[in-house]
Amino acid sequence: MMNISRTLRVVISRTLLIVSLAFVPFSLFAATPLDINTATAAEFAAVMSGVGEKKAEAIVAFREANGNFESIEQLAQVKGIGDVLLTRNKPLLRVSVEEETSLN
Repeated sequence: MMNISRTLRVVISRTLLIVSLAFVPFSLFAATPLDINTATAAEFAAVMSGVGEKKAEAIVAFREANGNFESIEQLAQVKGIGDVLLTRNKPLLRVSVEEETSLN
């Protein structure tokens, strides 16, 4: 009787683990972080925890109005993006810096 109870608990806990992993956004497993200078609003909303459609659109609008971001921390200048949200999402983000090429 004890073995059946223990086996049942193991099966239930493993099933719960598998089910919970099924609901984790796929983007959390992405090998390459999201580039905040090229991402679309849809990509921001899909990748960033706590960022929905409105905040994602605000990020893109800020970038269009002010030019490319120079650092991830600069996202905090966007209305609705605070330090906590930024800290939580920082590992999922990156900044590409376009190199200026001079024509000689």
